[in-house]
Amino acid sequence: MQQTEPTYEQADTDATEHRSPRRARRLLYVAFAALAVLLLVLLPPYISVNRYQRRIATSIGNSLGRPVHLDKVTLNLLPMPGFTLENFVVDEDPAFGSEPVIRASSVHATLRLSSLWTRRVEFSTISFDQPSVNLVHTAAGKWNLQSILLHAAHIDAAPTVQRRAGSAPRFPYIEATGARINLKLDQEKAPISLTDADFALWLPEPQEWHLRLQAHPARTDTNASDTGTVELEGTLGRADSLTQVPINLKGEWTNAPLGEASRVLLGRDAGLRGEMTLSASAQGTLGNSTIQTRLRLTDARRADFIPERPLNVDMQCLATATSAFYAFENIRCNWPPAASSSAPKLAITGDIPDIRKLHSATFDFVAPGLPASTLLDWLHVASARVPEDITANGSLTGTLSYHPSSDTAATKGWTGELLMTSASLINPRAGASSFVVGDVALTSSAPIAAQTPDAKHQPTQPAPSVTSSPVTTGFLLAPTSLDLGGKDPATLDGHFDATGYTLHLAGMASTARMLALAAALPPFGDGLALALPTNRAAGPFRVDLMASRPWGQPQIWTDATPHATTPPRPARRKK
Repeated sequence: MQQTEPTYEQADTDATEHRSPRRARRLLYVAFAALAVLLLVLLPPYISVNRYQRRIATSIGNSLGRPVHLDKVTLNLLPMPGFTLENFVVDEDPAFGSEPVIRASSVHATLRLSSLWTRRVEFSTISFDQPSVNLVHTAAGKWNLQSILLHAAHIDAAPTVQRRAGSAPRFPYIEATGARINLKLDQEKAPISLTDADFALWLPEPQEWHLRLQAHPARTDTNASDTGTVELEGTLGRADSLTQVPINLKGEWTNAPLGEASRVLLGRDAGLRGEMTLSASAQGTLGNSTIQTRLRLTDARRADFIPERPLNVDMQCLATATSAFYAFENIRCNWPPAASSSAPKLAITGDIPDIRKLHSATFDFVAPGLPASTLLDWLHVASARVPEDITANGSLTGTLSYHPSSDTAATKGWTGELLMTSASLINPRAGASSFVVGDVALTSSAPIAAQTPDAKHQPTQPAPSVTSSPVTTGFLLAPTSLDLGGKDPATLDGHFDATGYTLHLAGMASTARMLALAAALPPFGDGLALALPTNRAAGPFRVDLMASRPWGQPQIWTDATPHATTPPRPARRKK
């Protein structure tokens, strides 16, 4: 019997009938998925979890060691199951005040899916939205967060990234965005704070926390803006006491304009411009750690003028921090850093026994051979009046020390000596010869009774006194030879202290050379032209001039040169 082959129409019909159940099942799966998503979106508002509010607050409070309060708890199922905590507040220890440690309008806690099948619920992330954090420091040297840190150190926790649940709960990833961190000294809130802070804390290892912070420094009593960015990252370990907590921290303050940075640190604009970058690292424990800092200033200058060559600074400091960063020992600073290929400019050593008592700090400043041309460059940055064509040569060496608690008067306060060897200062508009002849020496002086100029040095009008007490210390400018146009050099000596300075210029000089020196060193030349004699020839002639200037006030020169007088004629007798 002959069989007929199936036609194309019959084949298509059979294929369609075979695919119809499969397509129907797919549509059914899609419908169930859509219904599940719809339920996840619509049902949470109707599911009340407020009965768990106290349990959640108690659980978080036990982990922090502080009472925690919530106003409302809302269940979230998308994108991940979790809770939203409204008006989240962590109470303060009464010993540090009554203002909460942490306050946030909302906190989002995301559940770990794997923990839903166990009796212990774990959170994968806890996110704070624009919280306010108060760091309190007491006069006794304690911080309000140290008890929270030590309490957390005694709680057994597994690493945050651990995939499967174990005997210990996994530490959540804690983050905050838009935070504000305030600093309080006892009960008084300090004006310095950190704003727009982004914070993260997690546990990469069982005995180590990792933290990250990025914020903008601010000050409430000034209008500081564009203050740069502060970044901090590193690790904290577990310990039985605060001073034993292992640390490995690195921080940096970048893109900080000097004017705004001074507003933050000093509460006022210091009149400086340029960019500042400050970096620091600490390794060891909170009780004893090695500190390394680096300060870089780019195009630093005064605000009132733009010099031809602004100042660039690159200084590195090393120290040992003790007593939970209240004391710094063996401070060693170098400008530029010791490993730099540039010639050394300045070295600083010292100790700070207590940062709360900065007057007890001791420092030694060492000039290892600073070129006079570098000092002139600094003078160009400090004053717009110094001509650009002035040249200087020589090398500055010496040490300045500050020891406020020294047992002997000779070494108490500021002491030391500086020596400029082979010094020269040339104003090309007054010839090629140097004003300075030989060396320039500045040496500290022992306490002496305040003296007033003798009778021949009394000014025609009283000059302001530069001493405010019967005993003063300071530095003496040794007699320095100056070529002022006379056959023999004139001499300049003086005295500098905390209140001001006095200068004494004596010898042969010409008017042209005196004015040229005044133009080369405007601070020295302030008021000098008014003291020069006007009834003499261009010179050279003998001068004996005194200058005095209290810091922050005008300089006054007075002419103490003895003038020859014509004796009076005897009266004629009447015949």
